[in-house]
Amino acid sequence: MNKPQSWEARADEFSMYGFTDLPSVKARGTVVVTHGEGPYVHDVNGKRYLDANSGLWNMIAGFDHAGLAQAAKAQYDRFPGYHAFFGRMSDQTVMLSEKLIEVSPFDRGKVFYTNSGSEANDTMVKMLWFLHGSEGNPKRRKILTRLNAYHGVTAVSASMTGKPYNEVFGLPMEGFIHLTCPHHWRFGQDGESEEQFTQRLAAELEETILREGADTIAGFFAEPVMGAGGVIPPSKGYFQAVQSILKKHGIPLISDEVICGFGRTGNTWGCETYGFVPDAIISSKNLTAGLFPMGAVILGPDLADRLQAAAEKIEEFPHGFTASGHPVGCAIALKAIDVVMNEGLAENVRRLAPRMEAGLRAIMERSEHIGELRGIGFMWALEAVKDKATKTPFDANLSVSERIANSCTDLGLICRPLGQSIVLCPPFILTEEQMDEMFDKLERALTKVFAEVA
Repeated sequence: MNKPQSWEARADEFSMYGFTDLPSVKARGTVVVTHGEGPYVHDVNGKRYLDANSGLWNMIAGFDHAGLAQAAKAQYDRFPGYHAFFGRMSDQTVMLSEKLIEVSPFDRGKVFYTNSGSEANDTMVKMLWFLHGSEGNPKRRKILTRLNAYHGVTAVSASMTGKPYNEVFGLPMEGFIHLTCPHHWRFGQDGESEEQFTQRLAAELEETILREGADTIAGFFAEPVMGAGGVIPPSKGYFQAVQSILKKHGIPLISDEVICGFGRTGNTWGCETYGFVPDAIISSKNLTAGLFPMGAVILGPDLADRLQAAAEKIEEFPHGFTASGHPVGCAIALKAIDVVMNEGLAENVRRLAPRMEAGLRAIMERSEHIGELRGIGFMWALEAVKDKATKTPFDANLSVSERIANSCTDLGLICRPLGQSIVLCPPFILTEEQMDEMFDKLERALTKVFAEVA
């Protein structure tokens, strides 16, 4: 076999791409990166890119934070690996569980570790099925989420994900119900105010519970801000309306904070930003600032007590992963939490978020083909439209957002295409100068692509 010579050809020959626009790869090749500095990454050809996608939302402290790397190295030297089975776990695992409850909105609770956000959501579903069955309600298995939501890629978490691409896997599985996406700009009816839209979605939830039967529903999962759906904040009063209905019917509310958690919205948790306290929190990504694959289910007091009682009935909770609560991951997470909360990263998000919004809004106002700017904190999306007045999207065959993202890449800026949107979610260390660089390269790319397709 003749081995391909270039890095790009080697990647194409031997790697299977996930969530990648294959026509773009065929036409342009893969960007193979070697290292990073601050919010920038460098490819094998020496080109530098400002990564306004924070890797995949998660490299919030940049790509060369010395303290995080040192925490990993120190723990590898001290105790490089262990599990959390059979009544044994590392001291780092114990300390991280304490810290997560301390910084959570709960006055007490318990933590269970996984290797990703997908696994954490999958685990939470199993926990709900387990406790409801233990409490004599084995029919309580249905899971409520929303269209356009993203909760992961395991069979269960993909069934929760309200995206049409999962149809190729024969998903969702039975019993996963997707409610209306809370995106007023796109899904509001003519003349319907944002508050009226929220009430319509609340009524839909109530009607769904009554139709399906509250005694068949295990839980309701929601991202405070939909991330992979295209950065969609909830409509006004959404979570307050939803939570009151769920409480009335005894249905747990799970806040999927894989993207929002640890500062992305400007507060420690997205649920804090939107004024609600869930029954459990799902965490990953920012938990380790991207330096280690880790997820966590953070249980509030009610679910913690009920799950503990269910486990004690059969003398165990029969679930776990080999690397659950890995000591190196936990050591990194402890340092990452400290970095975000005590080294000024969270404060930088709060300080520069208004500047980021203003800069992107100015770009939108100068463009004939940006119909909406939406977001909060350090997570924003610009929605491309063929016609602003009617909100008519471009023909899907034009691949407008992919073309914009590729043009940005050519200019040395990494951003993410999602549907007809361009998403910007930079590392929390971004400076004003780097933000201006992001604005400039983005607007140049938008101008180029819109001139080609309009």
